[in-house]
Amino acid sequence: MISKLARLMPYVIALTMLHGAPAQAAQCGNNAGGFDTWKRQFAAEAKAKGIGTKGLKALAATRYATKTIAADRSQKSFNYSLDKFMKVRGAATIISQGRRRKAANERFFTAIEREYGVPAGPLLAIHGMETGFGRFMGNANVVSAIATLAYDCRRSDFFTEHLNAALKLVDRGVISAGTKGAMHGEIGHTQFLPANVLKYAVDGDGNRRIDLAGSQWDALASTANFLSAHGWRRGAGYQPGQPNFRAIQGWNAAGVYQKAIAIMAAEIDK
Repeated sequence: MISKLARLMPYVIALTMLHGAPAQAAQCGNNAGGFDTWKRQFAAEAKAKGIGTKGLKALAATRYATKTIAADRSQKSFNYSLDKFMKVRGAATIISQGRRRKAANERFFTAIEREYGVPAGPLLAIHGMETGFGRFMGNANVVSAIATLAYDCRRSDFFTEHLNAALKLVDRGVISAGTKGAMHGEIGHTQFLPANVLKYAVDGDGNRRIDLAGSQWDALASTANFLSAHGWRRGAGYQPGQPNFRAIQGWNAAGVYQKAIAIMAAEIDK
C-alpha cells in the first residue's frame, strides 16, 4: 500500500523546486577559521529580518574577537566563595562610594524609587560592581564582540538575539560600528546587552535622548526599569529567599554575583 506521504511527495518536490529550498542558518564555529563565511550567511539572514545598510556595514566590518573568547572561557571569579568574590570585586569600596553617591543624589534616587519601586542600594551596587561607577566601561568593540559570541557554538542562540539587536541599534544611531564596551558586548555604566537596551533603556536625565555610556542617570533609570520588568515588588525585600531577589537573578545568572549585589545593596541602603 502506498502511504499518504509517498503520494504527496511529488507535490512536495514540485513546491520545493518552485519556491526554493529553505535557507540554511549560519553555521556556528569554534575558531576564527569560519568567521568570514558565517558573517556572509548571517548578513543574508539579518537583511531578511529588516536590518538596514548601516547595520549590515557594521557586521561586515567586524573582526573575530579573540580576547572576547578568552574572557568567555575564563570567568573564574564566579567560582569563588562569596567572601573571596566580594574581596576581589572591591565590595567595601563599592559600599562606601555607594553610600556617598546615594546621599549626594537623594532627589534622583527618590524619584527613581517612586517611578519603578527600586531603591538606591541595588542600583548603586550594580553600578559599582559592573564598571566601578563608570570608571571603566570597557574597550572592546561591541559589534565585533557580540558577533564573535553569536558565531561561537558555545552560546550561539543566546548571543544571536543580541547581535540582531546590536545591528538594529546601529541602524537607529544609538550605537555605531565603533562603539566600545565590555568583553561580551555590554554597553554603558551598568553594562546592558544590546537586546536589553532595546527592551528596557529609558531617558533618566530628561534630555529626551538615551545614552547609557554618556549618562549614568540614563543607565541607573534603565537598570531600575529592568528590575521592575523582572518582577520587582515595591517595598519588598531583596535578600535570598525574599521576593525581589528573583529580579536580581534576572540581572546576572551567577549565584555568587547575585548574593554579593544583595549584601552590598543592603549596606548602601542602611
